[in-house]
Amino acid sequence: MSLFNRVTLQTPESVELEFTLAGIGNRVQALVIDYLIWGGSLILLLVIWAVLSVQLSAYLVQFAGDRTMELWLTAISLLLVFSIYVGYFAFFETLWQGQTPGKRYVKIRVIRENGQPAGLAQATIRSLLRPIDDVMFLGALLIILTRREKRLGDWFAGTIVVQEERPTVVSEIALPPEAQALATELLARADLDQLLPDDFAVIREYLQRRSQMAPRARETLSLQLARQIRELIQLQELPFKMTPDAFLEGIYLAYQRTR
Repeated sequence: MSLFNRVTLQTPESVELEFTLAGIGNRVQALVIDYLIWGGSLILLLVIWAVLSVQLSAYLVQFAGDRTMELWLTAISLLLVFSIYVGYFAFFETLWQGQTPGKRYVKIRVIRENGQPAGLAQATIRSLLRPIDDVMFLGALLIILTRREKRLGDWFAGTIVVQEERPTVVSEIALPPEAQALATELLARADLDQLLPDDFAVIREYLQRRSQMAPRARETLSLQLARQIRELIQLQELPFKMTPDAFLEGIYLAYQRTR
């Protein structure tokens, strides 16, 4: 069993891509690296700003006699900290297509739920919600508990974090011409809305791997799957007599047409 969850995404071109989710360990490691870089940059910038603001404040008090500028300088420094905090992640994730220095080192990447690279809008939303995710480790808790390992920023931005690898394209399944006619019959007779993506994934996995199975194991598994799917879609009678494999092929094509 893999230590990482895998997810299949469908692109706008109807191509299915399979990715490995980054996992909480990789994401924490990347975040630690990013916070070290961000913290060092912030300290350097604040030192420079402190020197400049002290001199500017003294100048304004001496010549203008107005101490309210000190409050403005403090407000500007707080705004500067927040801007760098948000801007660091938004800048790098936009520039490097979903990667920050930490993510690049760990080899993980932010992508959209359709498999496309994350853009400026997604990176900005994730960055703005990062402070909320960091409070009481809310983001880490959501990553651990949710199926696609998404923190709050990912939910609102419509993104996931995956390992940096070449995505596996789910191969096409060679099916006989008769499966097309059967798929049409099933669309008219069966309630395919009862099929979940996980059910479809099981059928697809079986059709892809059946040629590698022993005859007896293949016969048993196909019959079991066909019975479960038939009960799930509430199909009382089959359009005509068919093998379990033919039934699963028809269901596979019919489900694809509904999507």
